Amino acid sequence: MKRGILGTQNRKGEACDMTVRQQRVRIRWGRFAIVAAGLLLSAAAVFLAARLTVSIVRKGFFPAENAKQEVPQIAYHSAHDEDGDGFDDQLDLLMGVHAYLETEPQYESIYYEGGWPDDEHGVCTDVVAQGMLAAGYDLMELIDRDIREHPEAYPVETPDANIDFRRVRNQDVWLRRHAVMLTTDLDDTQAWQPGDIVVFGDTEHIGVLSDRLNANGIPYLLHNGSPLQVSYEENKLELLRDSITGHYRIS
Repeated sequence: MKRGILGTQNRKGEACDMTVRQQRVRIRWGRFAIVAAGLLLSAAAVFLAARLTVSIVRKGFFPAENAKQEVPQIAYHSAHDEDGDGFDDQLDLLMGVHAYLETEPQYESIYYEGGWPDDEHGVCTDVVAQGMLAAGYDLMELIDRDIREHPEAYPVETPDANIDFRRVRNQDVWLRRHAVMLTTDLDDTQAWQPGDIVVFGDTEHIGVLSDRLNANGIPYLLHNGSPLQVSYEENKLELLRDSITGHYRIS
């Protein structure tokens, strides 16, 4: 029997027909793979370009925006100096946060044996933890002890000192229990002072108030909330006012 290119008159024709269909499927999948690879490469290029832009801005190509005094001038000062270094807790914490953010920690959530990040990465809770450490408060030790002594107060099933102090929900509980709770009403301008700690959403984010104020007298926010965040110091407290759930002062 004769058969054409796509003949189906005999077993050979059927076999040939299947092969052509398979080839067509492979061609379609090959085209799809090429398009998908192109999209992934484009996305990667955009991401890298954004990261480069962020890095350029953070590294001080705009010095007027990033310039900091060695000792910030702030109105409120705590009556306590936990580490006895001559700087009160409020100022100590603020200076510690500035010093930490000057290291330009890249936003990435990583688990560390030993608890404290030992590389260039970090998250929002590290801003608070490093600031408090500079003021003489070791949150890793303090939160772990509080969780073990009062487990009913924390949303923790199995305590892990290496990570518990780096979770917003645990920092929020500790601050509610041991720090000074302040108003969440942003209209009470005088209540918002540099060095205060602020929690947002359902314990979704946390940051520290800067000594830099906007035109309305509201402090900028010092935080690390995204790998694409352009500046660690942002004028966005008013934008986030409806999501503020906690406002604290360590002493």
